Amino acid sequence: MTPANLINALPDGALIIGPDGNVLAANEAAKEALGLDLKGLPVKSVLRHAAFHSGVAEVRETGSPVHIDLDMQSRPPRQFNAHIAPVDDVGTVLVVLRDLTREQRIERMRSDFVANASHEMRTPLAAIIGTIETLQGPAKNDAKAREKFFDTMLTQARRMKRLIDDLLTLSRIELNEHLRPNAKVDLVDVARQAKSNLVSLIAETNVEVNLTGTKSTIVAGDADELLQVTQNLLENAIKYGAAGGKVDVTCIAEAGFGSLAVKDYGRGIAENHIPRLTERFYRVSTQESRARGGTGLGLAIVKHIISRHRGKLDIASKLGEGSTFRISIPLYSRTT
Repeated sequence: MTPANLINALPDGALIIGPDGNVLAANEAAKEALGLDLKGLPVKSVLRHAAFHSGVAEVRETGSPVHIDLDMQSRPPRQFNAHIAPVDDVGTVLVVLRDLTREQRIERMRSDFVANASHEMRTPLAAIIGTIETLQGPAKNDAKAREKFFDTMLTQARRMKRLIDDLLTLSRIELNEHLRPNAKVDLVDVARQAKSNLVSLIAETNVEVNLTGTKSTIVAGDADELLQVTQNLLENAIKYGAAGGKVDVTCIAEAGFGSLAVKDYGRGIAENHIPRLTERFYRVSTQESRARGGTGLGLAIVKHIISRHRGKLDIASKLGEGSTFRISIPLYSRTT
C-alpha cells in the first residue's frame, strides 16, 4: 500500500513532506482544510507558520514527534493541531491536521451567549419585574392598569424570546462558519420568497417592493440561510426606509458572483455608523430599534452567513438618499 493510500484512510487532514520540503502526498481532508491541491508544492508556500517549520526541523533532528497549534488566517479563520512525526531516516515527515475549529467555537459560543444574554436581558427583565411589583402593590385592584401592565409584560417577554432566538441562530451559524455550503440556490427565487413572507409588513407600511432579475442567478449556498439574509435586509429596508415609499431588490450575475442588492429611499445612515452596523447589538438609534422590535443582532447574523458562504456584504448610504445593502455569493459550479 502506498503512503497516499494510507493517509487517504485517515479522517483528519494529512500530508507527507519529503526531505526536500515538497509535499509528496495529501489526502482530501488536507486539501479542503488548506484550500488547494498540495501535491508537489513546497510546504513553506502552503503553511506559512514559523512554529510549524520549526517543528518539522525539530522532528528531523530528534526523530521524535511534536504537536503544534496552528491558527489559519483563512476566511473564516480556522484552528488546527498539527501532529508532526518522522516517517524514515532521510527526513520524510507525516503531518496530521486535527481541526479544532468547531470545539473552540463551541467554547466561545457558550461564553458569548451567557455574556450577551445576561447584558441584553436586564432591561426587559427589569421592566417585567417592575410591572409585576406594581400589580402586586399600587395597581392590585386597578382593572384598567392591569390591562396596560399585562400588555407591557407580554411585549417585554416577546422581546426576550426574539433575543434568545437570534442569539441561538447566531451561535449556530458561527459554529458552522468554517463549513462552506454548496447546494444550488437561485437568488431570484430567494428574493421572491422573502417578499412573499413579508407581504403583511409591506401592506401595513404601504411600501412598494420592486424585484428586478427575471433570469436565474444560481449561487453555491444554503437556501434557508440566504432566505434569512434576504428577508432580514428587506425587512430592515421596509421598516427603516418606509419614508421613501419604495424598496428595490435587484439580482444579477457578474464576475463569478451572484449579487442581490436591497435599496431603500429613506433617510439613510450617517457615514460614521456604517463600519459598525454588523457588530452585535450595535444600533444607530437604540430607542427606534427597540420600538420596532429589533434585537440588534440582525446584521451580525447576515455578516456571519455571508462569511460562511465565502461572500461579501457591501453597505452604501447617504443621509437623505437612502441605503443599499448588497450581498455577493460565488456562483455555483460543478467544482464548488
